[in-house]
Amino acid sequence: MKFKFLEDLAIADVAFEAYGKNLAEAFANAALATFEVQADTKKVKPKVSKNVKIEAENKEALLFDWISELLYLRDVKSMLFSKFSVKISEKSKRFFLKAKIYGEKIDRKKHQLKTEVKAVSYQMMEIEEKKGKCRVRVILDV
Repeated sequence: MKFKFLEDLAIADVAFEAYGKNLAEAFANAALATFEVQADTKKVKPKVSKNVKIEAENKEALLFDWISELLYLRDVKSMLFSKFSVKISEKSKRFFLKAKIYGEKIDRKKHQLKTEVKAVSYQMMEIEEKKGKCRVRVILDV
């Protein structure tokens, strides 16, 4: 399972946990969950790619900025995304994310839009890394 929605954690918002073998895969699955809230990602074809680069002081800030950047691109470029290739590195106590994201322009005839996500929240955000596993918890403001 790549992600699961947490129905009882946030009443007026949407909460989810995303999983991966490592931090980068968990971040990619968090992005997928974020867009699944908004549309059926199986209907979003990876026709266009965009590069994303983010730098932050810690992993939580990196996750927050990552989801925020995706929402910004959705709004500014009128796009939905369904495929995410993410790399994360650490250097000099800073965290760096490089990603290639794939999607297509929003087409209201093709994409049945669900809930609009306004923003990501730091509230109850968690990142847990164990040997060979990573879990991130995110709450989205809808």
